Amino acid sequence: MAPRRLVRPEFLDMMLLKDSGPVRMYRAVTRQIEVTVEPNFLPERSSAENRQYFWSYTIVITNTGAETVQLRTRHWIITDASGRKQEVRGEGVVGEQPVLGPGEHFEYTSGVPLPTASGFMSGRYQMVSESGEKFEVDVPAFSLDSPDSKRVLN
Repeated sequence: MAPRRLVRPEFLDMMLLKDSGPVRMYRAVTRQIEVTVEPNFLPERSSAENRQYFWSYTIVITNTGAETVQLRTRHWIITDASGRKQEVRGEGVVGEQPVLGPGEHFEYTSGVPLPTASGFMSGRYQMVSESGEKFEVDVPAFSLDSPDSKRVLN
């Protein structure tokens, strides 16, 4: 089966304009559901003087197991460089609750603004198996970095 890809129209231009710098990929596997994330800083949508920074992120959810599953809900924790946290909960992702059979994957792109030049996101998806069992799948924590962010190593 061909991979399904849903990209919101407002993010299509952002993806086409993305910087060709090094790719940073994050990965987590929970109960044979693999989630990979690739964040991208969008300088054309950001303004340091206005303290507005914007990233897109592309997520691929792959069912490497033997049972069909459906993504029902999402829960994000978004943390900026000042330590301020925002929680986002909702049904599905980008308006969909994809069903993934064995070996299938679902890919989507979304975005996030921050008032600081860096931060990170982590999250979980609630899934349901074809037998009706509900379970949570981890989204790997991923870094949101702009060229304006200052790295401090401890």
